[in-house]
Amino acid sequence: MTANLLDFDLDGLAVFCEQLGEKRFRATQLFRWIHQRGAQDFAQMTDLAKSLRDKLKTCAEVKALTPISRHDSADGTIKWLFDVGEGNAVETVFIPEDDRGTLCVSSQAGCAVGCRFCSTGHQGFSRNLSTGEILSQLWFAEHTLRQQFKTTERVISNVVMMGMGEPLQNYSALVPALRAMLDDHGYGLSRRRVTVSTSGVVPMMDRLGEDCPVALAVSLHAPIDTLRDNLVPLNRKYPLQELMQACRRYLAHAPRDFITFEYCMLDGVNDQAEHALALIDLVKSHGVSCKFNLIPFNPFPASGLTRSSNAAVKAFAEVLVSAGIVTTVRKTRGDDIDAACGQLAGDVKDRTDVQSRIAKQRVIPLTQVL
Repeated sequence: MTANLLDFDLDGLAVFCEQLGEKRFRATQLFRWIHQRGAQDFAQMTDLAKSLRDKLKTCAEVKALTPISRHDSADGTIKWLFDVGEGNAVETVFIPEDDRGTLCVSSQAGCAVGCRFCSTGHQGFSRNLSTGEILSQLWFAEHTLRQQFKTTERVISNVVMMGMGEPLQNYSALVPALRAMLDDHGYGLSRRRVTVSTSGVVPMMDRLGEDCPVALAVSLHAPIDTLRDNLVPLNRKYPLQELMQACRRYLAHAPRDFITFEYCMLDGVNDQAEHALALIDLVKSHGVSCKFNLIPFNPFPASGLTRSSNAAVKAFAEVLVSAGIVTTVRKTRGDDIDAACGQLAGDVKDRTDVQSRIAKQRVIPLTQVL
């Protein structure tokens, strides 16, 4: 069986090379060729012994995802759609800024969490991506953009696991991909510049803190359980008290001294001053050092939700800031190509009957939750 070398972090590749009778330094050379230089053809890897190159041709390949389409936004954002087989496709987004280049990476074909405000969640879930499929998105984007911009310098400085899927529900594939991103022989990214976003898979948050602590973003979206149960169904399994305790534990390992809380602003649902005050009480009562990132909702018909007004978002932010909490409002990027937050959908052959489950849910009015 042919091994896809994108499925390995450096330790995994060293084990693979040992099975071929090769020493670890050969794995390091190979890893550099793949990730730093973007090589797929073993014949190009001229500092590897010819005997090793010949072995690799018989049992290994560097197999990246096949792009189906590319869309370029007026603001410079780029969205790729990648084929992952069996009728499934995932989306990856590059967001250029003056001081960084951020890649938003998918971890699953679809998502099983089913948040009401997320287009991916309304598609349902097909399967987890492999380590190689996760890493391939960075491999392809980095080396494609280097060619496009005619540079040998690194283009992507930040990776956010905020594409399609719940990363911590694909933990075994996620961690080797993160390690390859961080490895100095791979992409050499800082732990502070690699962010895993989760809707709150508490046991895996604890494991990530031990195994591969990177920056953590938590999709919060509500200050109390009755509302969050409805917006983020995973809250019924891991309610807010458990989630806050896990956030505090993670801070002991985190490369930053705060957790980022993502908060999608939904008109009349979670955007009132009472909600902001309840958020302040939530994080301060649990001693969680944090930053809030308020996200303008990107509407889609199936959600039944609408975006909070700019005035409501501003007023909400002011309440948080007045309590001494760092608060930003996410600038919408790539919305003209459906590449903004919550818009990634790809193509998913749902195995979870998501539409019937969502149809049974309803958003509880403000007056019933506070």
